Amino acid sequence: MVKILLIEDEPKTVQSLKQGLEENNYAVEVTYDGLMGYQLATRNTYQLIISDIIIPGLNGLELCRKLRKEGVQTPILMLTALSTTDDKIEGFDAGADDYLAKPFDFKEFLARVKALIKRSNQTMIEAQVLKFADLELDLSSKIVSRSGQKINLTAKEFQLMEYFLRNQEKVISKAEIAENIWEVEDENSSNLIEVYVNYLRKKVDKGFSSKLIHTQFGMGYILRQE
Repeated sequence: MVKILLIEDEPKTVQSLKQGLEENNYAVEVTYDGLMGYQLATRNTYQLIISDIIIPGLNGLELCRKLRKEGVQTPILMLTALSTTDDKIEGFDAGADDYLAKPFDFKEFLARVKALIKRSNQTMIEAQVLKFADLELDLSSKIVSRSGQKINLTAKEFQLMEYFLRNQEKVISKAEIAENIWEVEDENSSNLIEVYVNYLRKKVDKGFSSKLIHTQFGMGYILRQE
């Protein structure tokens, strides 16, 4: 059975989410404190961690950063009442894989849970190293390098880079990126996507004579060597 760690300090939210997840055949372990969540996440194996941002002991962002620093690669879904683009970027930069603003519909929440677990399972069984030109992305070690030079990416940047590599030399629309990386169909995600593509360009292309990430005006982006 798929094991999920839920870190949330609102009793009604805990009761609702736990019941809903268990009805969908997930095993749920609950803690109301970020420090205890950190201890559980580093000692046990879960297929998904769900955490509110505003929690006692250690807030969700600090928790996420500490887990990623410790090498914990379990997908993390952030729950929060903060939903501006800057708030989302802060969450993704901390290492979160997805971000869901309160209040939310349980059906949407469950869809995000299923998508994150499915992506995690697929990553485990698929090819471990993706390559294009002199760029390499190791799915096992989560290391990205270009011409042998290591490139440090956040969790969300890593996912976006992986998506580009799986669709190399193909024009990818912003709608595709929003649906596959953020699991949403939202026109408002366009600004967020532009921000993250620019992050990738600064890390992957800056300092190299050959550029890999290109804008196809009016259509989207493409990974190709020029």
